[in-house]
Amino acid sequence: PQKTSFHRSQTLGYKNGFAVSRLPRVGIGGERLYVNQLSQAELDELSNKRPTLTYGQAKRALPSGFIPAHVAFDKKILKFDAYFQEDVPLSAEEHYRIRQVAVYYYLEDDSMSVIEPVVQNSGLPQGKLIRRHRVPKNDRGDHYHWKDLNRGMNITMYGRIYRIVDCDPFTQVFLESQGIELNPPEKMVFDRYTELRRTPMRKYLTPSGFDQLKQFLTYDKQVLRFYAMWDDTDSMFGENRPYIIHYYLADNTVEVREVYKQNDGRDPFPILIKRQRLPKTFVDKKKTFPSCVLEISDQEVLEWYTAKDFAVGKSTTLLGRTFFIYDCDEFTRNFYRDKFGITDFQPVEIKKKPPEEVPQVIPPYNGFGLLEDSLQNCFSLLPKPPRKDVIKMLENDHKVLRYQVALESPNPEDRKRRFVLSYFLSDDMISIYEPPVRNSGIIGGKYLGKTRVAKPGSTTENVTYYEPSDLTIGSTIEVFGHRFVITDADEYVLNYMESNAESFPAATLQSLRDHFRPRQVAKETANSDIPMHGTSKQELDELIVQVQEELKLQKYLNNKNIREAFLQCDKDGSGILDKAKFLALCNSLSVPINAVLLNKLIDLCSCGEDKINYHDFLRAF
Repeated sequence: PQKTSFHRSQTLGYKNGFAVSRLPRVGIGGERLYVNQLSQAELDELSNKRPTLTYGQAKRALPSGFIPAHVAFDKKILKFDAYFQEDVPLSAEEHYRIRQVAVYYYLEDDSMSVIEPVVQNSGLPQGKLIRRHRVPKNDRGDHYHWKDLNRGMNITMYGRIYRIVDCDPFTQVFLESQGIELNPPEKMVFDRYTELRRTPMRKYLTPSGFDQLKQFLTYDKQVLRFYAMWDDTDSMFGENRPYIIHYYLADNTVEVREVYKQNDGRDPFPILIKRQRLPKTFVDKKKTFPSCVLEISDQEVLEWYTAKDFAVGKSTTLLGRTFFIYDCDEFTRNFYRDKFGITDFQPVEIKKKPPEEVPQVIPPYNGFGLLEDSLQNCFSLLPKPPRKDVIKMLENDHKVLRYQVALESPNPEDRKRRFVLSYFLSDDMISIYEPPVRNSGIIGGKYLGKTRVAKPGSTTENVTYYEPSDLTIGSTIEVFGHRFVITDADEYVLNYMESNAESFPAATLQSLRDHFRPRQVAKETANSDIPMHGTSKQELDELIVQVQEELKLQKYLNNKNIREAFLQCDKDGSGILDKAKFLALCNSLSVPINAVLLNKLIDLCSCGEDKINYHDFLRAF
């Protein structure tokens, strides 16, 4: 307890740049060591060093040869045959199990290992039970040595008792050479249950009178081939399907194969019934017998299918399917001819039933898109656009027939509305446009997009569309529930129909001629070179110039509305108005008709009694 320093003294140092070691003189705690001091014998030896320094060190004898253990005992192993007993709980057939092992002792490092031979399908974890290492012998830290091993003794390793019964010849020679007396060898103990399982079970079979081996050797690789049809048309999506029936003469088995064709739309599963014996007649059994889950044996079958049950032109039922045999191959004909004396092998011609034509039911039109476009969805999963008459589209490109129509409605505001109906000759489509009218309270613009309009009363199966021959002056057309009355048309409509008179009915052409006749008469009258009062056209032009100068002096600014007012009053578009209506319209527009020049202009624009051509009159404005 009085010590305060516990370090060890330094024994390493440097002298003249070289590392040297010296003996410690002081121990732990600083106590002086007397062990490392030189004895009297050493001092005497040091005093007699002069001959060694003069003649050199005396030569010593070579040491005897030394062989290490890992070289002397390399690959030298002691093998002992042993077994151990293992309890088997919860088993009525065995209470314990004997497991045979081999104990190996390695002489080079005194290690041991225990290996059990592997038995297939034993259900036990076998192989290396104890890996190679030094096995402890007791709790004091001792290990097993080869001197502790002998025949006819028990050794305990990790709580398991092993009984050594024998050893190999090398082990016996080695132990005897080391002076160990070996015990006599013992017999290896075998497991009862394993030996019981190895004994074959006794089977008592009554020898059959029929020699199956002779049948196999005689008819091996000889197969009867029949061509059959299975008529499954009674079921849903059923059809007549060809099959090939193979009858193997070697063991009286039957196989049914499907005839696979390329691109027939079926998966390649060629075997319908695998090769097996097929029952023909069953034993009478109870209805509760579970035949669907048990294999069919000879006890349940009275008769099996044989070669006699197959013939050309007859039907055969195999596992619930009826096959009609219509032909066979040449080997089958020769076999039946030699075996049964059958000569009638006339093949039966199979006629396929024509498939029933299923009428295609087209659903009603839902109103979305054109009828022809919607109808393509009923014919194909990937609908294609309907074909168009390209020649007709090229010939009638940019040809449009325009009509003025009025809406037929009980509402008085809708009766005054006027629309422009355009009929496109290239694709027989119709569009309706409403010209905007100021202060009318109705927004004009597109009223109906470009589409084909069906006549009232037409169905989706028999659709009839409006044609140019149906558009006559005064006729009524129905467009998606709205009725329109045709009141006027372009002059291009009359010119087109007259140039193609053979394509239109006479009534349609005559209605247009009757409608345009007054307008043509008025135009001819207005464009006539001889005025009604004997004045010349030059005089009319000079008078118009004088009226324009007088209107400029009077600062008459209502010259835009006057043209619109005259065009609205002229409903038929003839360019001629009654004189009374003309004067009333001029008064409403504050036209200074009392002027001398304007009165003279009105007289020159008169055509007949009480008729005035307002086109020449409007030139002054």
